[in-house]
Amino acid sequence: MKKLPLFVFTAAVLLLSMSPAAYAQRRETLFDAGWKFFKGDMNDGEKETLNDKDWRTIELPHDWSIEDLPGQSDSVIGPFTIKSPGGSSTGHVAGGTAWYRKHFSLNNIANKKVTIYFDGVYMNSDVWLNGHHLGNHPYGYTPFYFDLTPYLEQNSENVLAVRVRNEGKNSRWYSGSGIYRHVWLTVTNPVHVQQWGVYITTPDVSQKAATVNLVTNFTGNSNMQAFKLRTRILDAKNKVVAEKTANIPGTEEPINQAMQLSNPHLWSPESPYLYHAETDILQNSQVIDHVVTSFGIRSIDITAEKGFLLNGSPIKLRGGCVHHDNGPLGAAAYDRAEERKVQLLKQNGFNAVRTSHNPPSQHFLDACDRLGLIVIDEAFDQWERPKNPEDYNLYFDSCWKKDMDAMVLRDRNHPSVVFWSIGNEINERADSSGLAITRKLYDAVKRLDTTRPVTESLCHFFDHPGYKWDTTAAAYALLDVGGYNYLWRQYEADHAKYPDRIMMGTESFAKEAFENWQQVEKHPYVLGDFVWTAVDYLGEAGIAHTGLDSTRNFPLPKFPWFNSWCGDIDLIGGKKPQSYYRDVVWNRSKLEVLVHAPIPEGHKEAVSYWGWPEERHSYTFPGAEGKPLLVNVYTRYETVRLVLNGKIIGEQNASAQTKLTATFTVNYQPGVLKAIGLKNGKAVDSVELKTAGKPARIRLTADRTRIQATPGNLVYITAEVLDEKGQLVPDASNLLHFNISGGGEIIATGNADPTGMESMQQPKHKTFEGKCLIIVRSKKAGKIRLNAAGENLQDGSVVIEAGN
Repeated sequence: MKKLPLFVFTAAVLLLSMSPAAYAQRRETLFDAGWKFFKGDMNDGEKETLNDKDWRTIELPHDWSIEDLPGQSDSVIGPFTIKSPGGSSTGHVAGGTAWYRKHFSLNNIANKKVTIYFDGVYMNSDVWLNGHHLGNHPYGYTPFYFDLTPYLEQNSENVLAVRVRNEGKNSRWYSGSGIYRHVWLTVTNPVHVQQWGVYITTPDVSQKAATVNLVTNFTGNSNMQAFKLRTRILDAKNKVVAEKTANIPGTEEPINQAMQLSNPHLWSPESPYLYHAETDILQNSQVIDHVVTSFGIRSIDITAEKGFLLNGSPIKLRGGCVHHDNGPLGAAAYDRAEERKVQLLKQNGFNAVRTSHNPPSQHFLDACDRLGLIVIDEAFDQWERPKNPEDYNLYFDSCWKKDMDAMVLRDRNHPSVVFWSIGNEINERADSSGLAITRKLYDAVKRLDTTRPVTESLCHFFDHPGYKWDTTAAAYALLDVGGYNYLWRQYEADHAKYPDRIMMGTESFAKEAFENWQQVEKHPYVLGDFVWTAVDYLGEAGIAHTGLDSTRNFPLPKFPWFNSWCGDIDLIGGKKPQSYYRDVVWNRSKLEVLVHAPIPEGHKEAVSYWGWPEERHSYTFPGAEGKPLLVNVYTRYETVRLVLNGKIIGEQNASAQTKLTATFTVNYQPGVLKAIGLKNGKAVDSVELKTAGKPARIRLTADRTRIQATPGNLVYITAEVLDEKGQLVPDASNLLHFNISGGGEIIATGNADPTGMESMQQPKHKTFEGKCLIIVRSKKAGKIRLNAAGENLQDGSVVIEAGN
């Protein structure tokens, strides 16, 4: 039997001890605290020399790729190194191999079953308990679990060890490294509900009534006929609205229960109402297992003729793609970080998200359920053919079914999940081997969930010169909804050939926002559009950069670029220029004004495919006095007027023919630039930008000033450099120093600069466009005070109340 060497060091012991009565029901414990971490690999020859000083105590979620590297120099900055195996693709960070260990004791576990559950480990993880190898899990984005029961020592110390190997070139974006999502320890009786064993569907839904169907899967023994199943449905106020009890047969056959609800609250992005089901196994009226499952009641009906009907009403998907990282936190999936990402998407007009190109964390989907965001839940970025030498292609044939099952089983009760995606820009997508895989993946999804459509994102044949677009027809024929990446020009022609095909833009360029949305608005068979991307992310560094004169031979920028820079929302949560335009395209706003940064005389701007012109939502350009600036007014008004310092610059019309844009040229002079929307010749709306003064003080603003003092709860604090009048100085680049006191700690700092490599774990950071971000984690109840200081700036401070 393969065993892990037991290295010599002392560690804090987690003691899970309770009376036998406390174990009468399922006991689920968040297992994030008290881990020991060692960066590097080990072998038998080292085991006697390793002791406590070689390890450090950490809490999960944990991502070691974002941690500062030793030997800071021009080629090593914070966590970034020019020697990164992934290079610009992974944001110039280092992976490698590392170990996690946890000591714990369990009492009163006779005749119990104990499992360990990991929501995500990047990547290629091996798990041992007390030296016994439990198994290997290669994929970094799917959950997995192991039975600890055979090797547990009762009433004495146990050692759980995890080796994580993020080696070679294995990703096209920042993956992070380590146990970056939550871990749970579960203790159950021999008869219990299986992991992911409750499946809830709502086959019949109307405003007046709904049918809720629940299938419960058990594990147990041959005497299960002595047990009963009780299922209750509770509303958002914890009121029981339906209940059923059934005898459990003497087999492990699942039990199906259907319940009727009158006047149900229906789930939608506008009203994300959640119910929950309580599943109890009873033995002689005593509850011996208890599982709670959140769900929503909603119907989906998708056709080429009517488009997407949610609860019988048409909905257009205002979508964005996201990667899984959380900016300065790296890949660490803190609950609050996942929730904030969803909040930012909603605040900026998105009602849908694509989890490109992998399953997200459980808590991200929980937030989508709770806040109301429709999800394309995506499985893979590659199948058998690689995009990088050491990527998932090495494991696909042996692991795809296990990973697909894990995604669907974990996520199928989330009302936010409306689409399953089986792949993205797969190399073999239209070849015979790829079509065979498409059938296998499609059938695997439908075996576990028949209530949602299956899609896949296809792109033009840049990787197969000579292939014609119609070669995709066989692939699309196997899908319920066809995903199109950057191909809005194909929609109408494809509809003429394949009138029953349902389409959606699964990736699009920000600068083609108008064209893509026009297709969505005009054609019901185009369900929506998902921009690449909704949020800036680490890795794929600089794909959205701009340059001068020509896009020919337009190479991606190199070190120190580390951020994609293609998002509507920047790396710390700020709104970028393309998002203001999208607000007008989506008719969320009728009037916005942006000013282009000066372009050197004799040159023209070149914008990459994913890029956006160097516009600013500001009017502060010191040194550009007298030089011409381009001003774009984005508007739903037929006519707009531009005024500078009270003087009319001009009036222009805007329409679909101008892509809702009126363009002016202004010779820059400081002051107030005002755009006015006209209706029937009368001013009905206006937006203005003011020139800022010199930096004078710091303002700190917390996203929440009162929080629960629960472990790992986060507060996001924005630092802004203001002038004497309290206006943001949009070109301020000041180094700020932070000091914290009370029951909190600074765990990350950052700004939105895609080239501004700095440590993201030190209590200091430069501002970019006048801002930076400080992320604080609560440690205990009480006041948390954060102070910020900078040279020649008045200090700023903010207080957060952390309560019990």
